[in-house]
Amino acid sequence: MTVLVASDLDRTLIYSAAALALTMPDAQAPRLLCVEVHESKPLSYMTETAAGLLAELTADPSAVFVPTTTRTRKQYQRIRFPGRPAPYAICANGGQLLVDGVPDRDWRRAVATRLARECAPLEEVHAHLLSVSDPAWLRKARVAEDLFAYLVVERALVPDEWLKALEEWAAERGWGVSLQGRKIYAVPRPLTKSAAMREVARRTGATSTLAAGDSLLDADLLLAADRAWRPGHGELADAGWTAPSVTALATGGVLAGEEIIRELGRAVATLSA
Repeated sequence: MTVLVASDLDRTLIYSAAALALTMPDAQAPRLLCVEVHESKPLSYMTETAAGLLAELTADPSAVFVPTTTRTRKQYQRIRFPGRPAPYAICANGGQLLVDGVPDRDWRRAVATRLARECAPLEEVHAHLLSVSDPAWLRKARVAEDLFAYLVVERALVPDEWLKALEEWAAERGWGVSLQGRKIYAVPRPLTKSAAMREVARRTGATSTLAAGDSLLDADLLLAADRAWRPGHGELADAGWTAPSVTALATGGVLAGEEIIRELGRAVATLSA
């Protein structure tokens, strides 16, 4: 039996210093392992316990661990996970499928064809984002992998009505909007992590799929899996979102990442037994 384990990364498995949510006394805080460095500075962390659990999971011959992220390939490749290297990785919200670190060209062409058929072009959406954003709260505007766009903002200054108007405008053009921390993503509706997960399941012959994620961009991934988990923080938790096959954890912050990996490992052990 092969069990595919597809997990979101940021604020699901790995955490920036701002997202750790270490609410306990300092002397009781868990030991942390830095798993990402950017511009010579530590950026993302796991607990040491979580790192050990992930190494055990990747060593299990019945499990195929698939990092699944909205990050670009370049951003993903900064991460140094413990354990065996992942044979597959899903980047750019499903727009890029990496096989042993190399982008799969056939998958990328198939994605491009579907987006061209079903959605307004990226150039139109990016131009709209720039035209309606306020310099008072906009810090950066980026295009990722020629697939989607996102803004880096001062979240507290972004009006809720502005975000709602953007969601309505995007929906009319086949796009979705997701707020994650200081980033506002505009992503084509057909660009999904679940579609890429199904492709990896097909290639590996996986008989079961497990998933984890915290944001609205992860909802389709969680619904597509046989079993799934979400932490007690993030867009999905804030919205009270869940589903029959999704376990909503109460734990938040980096300890939620540890709990998620523990639950994934237990599920793999049960299924393979």
